[in-house]
Amino acid sequence: MPHRVLRALAQPTIDHRGRAFASMAREAMAGLQRVFRTSSPVAIYPASGSGGWEAAFVNTLSAGDTVLMPETGHFAAQWRGVAERLGLHVDPIAGDWRRGADPDAIEQRLRDDREHRIKAVAVVHNETSTGAVSHVREIRRRLDIAAHPALLMVDAVSSLACMDYRHDEWGVDVSISASQKGLMLPPGLGLLAISERALAAGASAGMPRSYWDWRPMIAHNAEGFFPTTPATNLLFALVEAVRMLEEEGLANVFARHQRFGEATRRAVAKWGLDLVCLDPDAYSNSVTAVMMPAGCNADEFRQATLRAFNMSLGAGLGKLKGTTFRIGHLGDFNDLMLAGTLSGVEMGLAMSGVPFSRGGVGAALDHLSAAVSPRQSEIVKSEI
Repeated sequence: MPHRVLRALAQPTIDHRGRAFASMAREAMAGLQRVFRTSSPVAIYPASGSGGWEAAFVNTLSAGDTVLMPETGHFAAQWRGVAERLGLHVDPIAGDWRRGADPDAIEQRLRDDREHRIKAVAVVHNETSTGAVSHVREIRRRLDIAAHPALLMVDAVSSLACMDYRHDEWGVDVSISASQKGLMLPPGLGLLAISERALAAGASAGMPRSYWDWRPMIAHNAEGFFPTTPATNLLFALVEAVRMLEEEGLANVFARHQRFGEATRRAVAKWGLDLVCLDPDAYSNSVTAVMMPAGCNADEFRQATLRAFNMSLGAGLGKLKGTTFRIGHLGDFNDLMLAGTLSGVEMGLAMSGVPFSRGGVGAALDHLSAAVSPRQSEIVKSEI
């Protein structure tokens, strides 16, 4: 989290029924619309992305409705569990957790569904557990080719403000995100962008909803207020974070993340390790998941690295537990932070006795030096 965001968090909490709050809340919501790239309403819940999953379902569907859900990793599986516990029928598309969602398989299921029993397609844009991206624009195109009326719901928790994401242009009906990734905030905000089609679906949705009901949320938001107590200081921080993103320029933010993703992948290749994601067209620019060599325990390596260097690496989740580790390179992150991270990984591999080839840090630095970010270029120009 950048210091500007931390300072925004530290402001005195103000009356969430007062004029100053309403002005700040409207600014937060307008900024979030620009980040989602939507003119549709947004909803901001004191919650996590998991709360956003539930809000998406209960506001648009009824118990027994069918949801088509590609299995792309741990978080896709977690979202499926939410659907099943809510009484929805999940039509899964099996996956090996090493690729994004398959547009061909989605289109075929929709073509086979001649009675339109599938009411929604739910896809994780950037699977945080695997470092694999699903191509939302292409999935939307396949829904249109199949002439299927299902809603398109997308988990954008670890992609929003890290990679290009376009709620309106890509025809997404409900986009779900959270505060603790690309927006550079602490956990605590569940964020949704909601299309007109999704709002219309709410008129016939039969699930019980109270806290998650977005109808009073949207009605109160129009005046700059919330139906329940909001996370006031996180909203202060959200306003500041959006200012920082727009000062850098979203295109530059995305380019910076792409540089970090590519540099990290080059380091992994030099180490002689395998990526979890097998499809180069699906490589994530916010997180890289790495397979450990056979016979090596990823969690033991992570713990050793934490003890030695006070550096925390992401764990393997679900069926990847113990066999993978994850390197996050998102949010308020720069070249030196990535260099330090990769140095810690390389030292940790050596210290833990993991078989690998040295030189990964050098390969990453070569790429970072050759692909200078727009922000760095501006700094150089200003110094000259």
